[in-house]
Amino acid sequence: MSAMAKLIINPTSSSRREVALARTIVSIGRDPSNDVVLPDAMVSRRHAVIEYRGSRFPELDVEAVLKRQPQVVLVDELAHTNTPGSKNPKRWQDVEELLDTNPSLIWCTISGFGPDSPRPGYDFLMQAECGWMAITGERDGSPMKVGIALADVVAGKDAAIAILAAVAERASGSLSRDKRRISISLADSARAALINVAQNVLVSGKDAARWGNAHPNLVPYQLFDAADRPLVIAVGSDGQWRACARALGLDDLADDEVLETNAGRVKNRDRVVSALAERVREIGAQHWIDLLQSAGVPCGLVRTVAEALAFADASSRTGIPPSVPGTVRFPPPKLDEHGYSIRTLGWRAFH
Repeated sequence: MSAMAKLIINPTSSSRREVALARTIVSIGRDPSNDVVLPDAMVSRRHAVIEYRGSRFPELDVEAVLKRQPQVVLVDELAHTNTPGSKNPKRWQDVEELLDTNPSLIWCTISGFGPDSPRPGYDFLMQAECGWMAITGERDGSPMKVGIALADVVAGKDAAIAILAAVAERASGSLSRDKRRISISLADSARAALINVAQNVLVSGKDAARWGNAHPNLVPYQLFDAADRPLVIAVGSDGQWRACARALGLDDLADDEVLETNAGRVKNRDRVVSALAERVREIGAQHWIDLLQSAGVPCGLVRTVAEALAFADASSRTGIPPSVPGTVRFPPPKLDEHGYSIRTLGWRAFH
């Protein structure tokens, strides 16, 4: 059995979708369809399909499962309050003892604002408090959240990376208890994801602004409306700029020395964007996509979710396949569907 073979997660973990590399996943707790409070019961159950695909779901006492010596435990505390100085919820309060008695155990906790914060954490809160909403939306509009729970996804991937790093180090020898106790917070992950926006603020001393579908440091790098539907043009180099301008039939701009460098185009943003917008709206989007792609200019249609899913081997039963090497081996389980086999066979139930 591989180093990542035995993984236990509790029912609401934000990084369940990031553990496709684990051979054995056990979700413990209550009926997964009750984890999501949504007005439409069918929507709730559709959400549970993605949250629990690939895992076994026994209705077991946590302590009973832990006695089976898992190699990795991933715990979600996002919806719980942890009063500073108090113990964890009862079922997790013996973590230190577990780490001492099981020297191979890796324990990862995901919280909203860190293990010492009393605040519960949800993706929407993180987008608001960690700067994301302040930079998302039209320049003169209200702050907006992104369309998916991206802070959850980023924190989940951070947890997966941290766990894999610990597993790799453990494979080369013993791992200290401090390194086996991993703490991930949505807030830390969300702030780290500010990347170049944060760096712009740190270097310039000026706060970040909303740019809508434009880019603060690159021109042209934004959305344009064609005659039938929107597309994006993402020029990332001066060579791409010249190719873009010529592909659009704007030779005067391609030959303009003032616009030769990105710095010049940023300084003359309104002129460049206005010229491209006027030209692009004359003809349908696919016409421009074909010309720009032939010229090596990064561009793309703004697709609907349904259109995007046409490019993936997606299923209403198991969702979208993992983006990492791994498989979804089981459909989402019912409550205690695998309880008997796991209670009687332990990890052998997965062979």
